[in-house]
Amino acid sequence: MENIGDRGFLLRVDLVRERVEDPAAYPFSLPILRSFTSLELHPRVTYLVGENGSGKSTLLEAIAVAAGFNAEGGTKNFNFATRSSESPLHRALRLVKSHRTPRGGFFLRAESFFNVATKIEELGVGGYGDRSLHEQSHGESFVSLIQHRFGEQGLYILDEPEAALSPARQLSLLSRMHALVGAGCQFIIATHAPIVLAYPDALIYELDVDGSPPAPQTYERTQTVQTTRDFLRDRERWLHRLLADEDP
Repeated sequence: MENIGDRGFLLRVDLVRERVEDPAAYPFSLPILRSFTSLELHPRVTYLVGENGSGKSTLLEAIAVAAGFNAEGGTKNFNFATRSSESPLHRALRLVKSHRTPRGGFFLRAESFFNVATKIEELGVGGYGDRSLHEQSHGESFVSLIQHRFGEQGLYILDEPEAALSPARQLSLLSRMHALVGAGCQFIIATHAPIVLAYPDALIYELDVDGSPPAPQTYERTQTVQTTRDFLRDRERWLHRLLADEDP
């Protein structure tokens, strides 16, 4: 008998070149998209990591919009635009889906979560805890969302969730993710944070600014983990190198 988590809702993301109107225009001019063809997704947790400008958030947003989520975030029932800024990439993507249909889902985009919280308050939508998200700190509202709104057999797409979370709260996120994965959920996450990236047996893609195709990477070999680990091991040496030539 197939385990509930053996197959995700989304199996693969393909870039259909015939749908690209202008390969020289943004975002198709991004180095990563010049070589991108497809991305296999883990049935439970897939990560996108990479430097600023690598295109991970652009790709994640396009996957979310192609899956039916609002570009600024929220559930599939949200349909608003504070400022339309999404790229046309979603129109060139083809999502290969399994036979499973998610019962729910959410696109969490750190930079526009305030707008989503405002819309939730305006609509009087329940299921987000017993306090308005605006009456909580940024981090508290994230945790409230994850604890109260994320449910079993859901598709959850998270863009840099660590933006509002302390290290301790990031650990709480991992714990909640584990419970939800056990309840048949699938996560796709873009992150810079080694703690958020640490979910075991996940599929990690490191996007390179040089335009190489996204390649699976081990946790220990990702640049974000290596840089953080090296800094913590020898903080004084790093600070000396970084600040030695600083002009007072």
